[in-house]
Amino acid sequence: MTSPWLGEFLGTLILILLGDGVVAAVLLKKSKAEGSGWIAITAGWAFAVMCGAFTAIACGSNDAHLNPAVTLGFAVRAGVYGKFLPYLSAQLLGAVVGAALVWLQYLPHWKETSDTGLKLGVFCTAPAIRNTVTNLVSEAIATFVLVFVAGAIFSKSVSANGPAAGLGPYLVGSLVWGIGLSLGGSTGYAINPARDFGPRLAHAILPIAGKGGSDWPYAPIPIVGPLTGGALAGLALKLLSI
Repeated sequence: MTSPWLGEFLGTLILILLGDGVVAAVLLKKSKAEGSGWIAITAGWAFAVMCGAFTAIACGSNDAHLNPAVTLGFAVRAGVYGKFLPYLSAQLLGAVVGAALVWLQYLPHWKETSDTGLKLGVFCTAPAIRNTVTNLVSEAIATFVLVFVAGAIFSKSVSANGPAAGLGPYLVGSLVWGIGLSLGGSTGYAINPARDFGPRLAHAILPIAGKGGSDWPYAPIPIVGPLTGGALAGLALKLLSI
């Protein structure tokens, strides 16, 4: 039986399985995709968003947010917050399970990879230059773009009834690809608290061979930054009646 909660859970699971999966493919030793680089990672995340969104819709969530910052942004725009906590729980749990499946998928490769930073990088983000203020600003800006442009894509100004049926996930996937290419170099573009916190928690819990710490001092930034950017984007959408 499908439901909005199940849709958000399974959609986020697929998002993380494919998104963290492409990072694992690029970073882990003896992977056939090792060293493929940033373009492969950003493309993989774009397709992950598309696949996650289709999964969420098919399984009961027409919203297909997959992201607490998106849920918050659209709640601010509508002034209705009833979906936030249920969706948050589904998104976080889906992210943890998706990350655990990535660990299982690449099970022999963790032992082959000696760099603990690369292992952690499969699961969660880290800044290129560590600075609390600029890292927060980067995450807020990138998430503002995500929520604001997503609102524009589905606005009546673009089309009387939004994008053609089935086209939305492709457009949002392209948006995420653009954000990764243009704005992702500073912090790794978490732009999603569940995407970062859930896999970071999985990294802390799972028996990953030779892992290091989970960098919890940085963890609040990819939570606070995206929620701030999402809320500001929702407010902008509301003020502009988009």
